[in-house]
Amino acid sequence: MKKIEAYIKSHRLDSVTAALRQVQGLTGLTVIQAHGFGRGHQGTEVHPTVEMVHDLNAVVRLEIFCRDELVQEITTVIQAKSHTGLRGDGKIYVLPVEQAIRISSSEEGPLAV
Repeated sequence: MKKIEAYIKSHRLDSVTAALRQVQGLTGLTVIQAHGFGRGHQGTEVHPTVEMVHDLNAVVRLEIFCRDELVQEITTVIQAKSHTGLRGDGKIYVLPVEQAIRISSSEEGPLAV
């Protein structure tokens, strides 16, 4: 099992989620509104300024738990649908998941995802 965390631009959310709904075997996802900055914000400043502290970009974090065999398709869809060609399109991380438990039925492992 894997956890996919994707940070994308907010305005790309609709196209990404619409495409992810077409992935067979994907059981769901979570969307979290967030704010952050990347290395492109660094500029020539040696020390962060007060303005920089409040100058964060709106982003969306997608969290998806899935079976290993779906990772490539899901990450490909996210990358294709969130790509604008501009700096700051986002990042995708794939992490291992050791255990999953469905609270309602007590199913464990891949069945719980």
